[in-house]
Amino acid sequence: MLAAADAARAGRTVSLDVFRGLTIAAMILVNDPGSWSHIYAPLEHAEWNGWTPTDLIFPFFLFIAGVSMTLSFASRAARGVTRGFLAIHVARRSALIFAIGLFLNGFPFFDFPTIRIMGVLQRIALCYLAAGLLYLATCRREATANGKVRVRANIGAIAGVALGLLAGYWALMTFVPVPGYGAGHLGKGDNLGAYIDRALMGGHLWSESKTWDPEGLLSTLPAIATALIGILSGEWLQSERRGARKVLGLVIVGAVSMLAGRLLHPYFPINKNLWTSTFVLFTGGFAMLLLAVCYWVVDLRGWKKWAAPFLIFGMNAILAYAIAAIVSETSIDFEFAGSGGRAQTLHGWLYNNFFTPYANPKNASLAFALFFVVLILALLWPLYRRKIFVRI
Repeated sequence: MLAAADAARAGRTVSLDVFRGLTIAAMILVNDPGSWSHIYAPLEHAEWNGWTPTDLIFPFFLFIAGVSMTLSFASRAARGVTRGFLAIHVARRSALIFAIGLFLNGFPFFDFPTIRIMGVLQRIALCYLAAGLLYLATCRREATANGKVRVRANIGAIAGVALGLLAGYWALMTFVPVPGYGAGHLGKGDNLGAYIDRALMGGHLWSESKTWDPEGLLSTLPAIATALIGILSGEWLQSERRGARKVLGLVIVGAVSMLAGRLLHPYFPINKNLWTSTFVLFTGGFAMLLLAVCYWVVDLRGWKKWAAPFLIFGMNAILAYAIAAIVSETSIDFEFAGSGGRAQTLHGWLYNNFFTPYANPKNASLAFALFFVVLILALLWPLYRRKIFVRI
């Protein structure tokens, strides 16, 4: 199975697919507990400031998108594909990802007057669009020693834009006054980002709050910097340096970035919902460390057998995300008559009959989440076996 996958993805960095698959599996695990009332703390988001392992998942997606972009665009441009063609590809793919996100937000009832505009896929789409167009606008072609053409990102330009976004976002959130609140507020409803979201999107915000959106418009700016960190990491990964040096470089820069984010936390708190600049530095550094581990284990050491389930997720990532969301929503939104004529959902029936009787509440909830991960894996496995990979 791994040999077939490797052949299908010749020229790709397998460790990146594994990293993506690990992230997808973690996302499904934390999004689908048996009961939201019984969750182990690491599987919950931080209530506001600070972080948990769950808060790392979304920035990892954006980081991976940046790394993938570098490897993919450099390969295509080196084969003669024009910047204009690639720019159209970026715009089309971004629009499709955004549309899928809107569809999943509305599924299954599609209440358009209140449908949420932003979301995880929508933010990924906007970051992919901005980061992709910046890469294409600044990349340059170089001749290699063997006479081939290589396309390289403009490291200085991309790093400069990333730093500008982080510094600019901090300045906006710190010094721009919010009507009715003043400047420098970083609470759930009194910050500048929440005010902009209410002003521009009105009743189309996150249903859990109605007054702010964790994937809001303003906080998408520093999220773009997360994707740009991925581009810089991808550029380092595809360099001609030895593998061990690549790993060491990712580890050093990742550790420094995490340390910087942590040291600046008292001045601009690490906060996933606000996607603060310190959150970008901390999670971007964390992503570099995990990419270094995956690269060393999978690509350099060749230890791949353990990674088979994560390759199944990682090589059909968008499809895995969509299937998990649709199955989850269907299982909780539609009711049927259960024992005694009481209405119940498929999710509730499975959880109450096959999990809660056999474990304490938190373990039962975790066991259901693991079951759901395995279920999605089973749905994707036939496609992987037949080398069917859904691309956008």
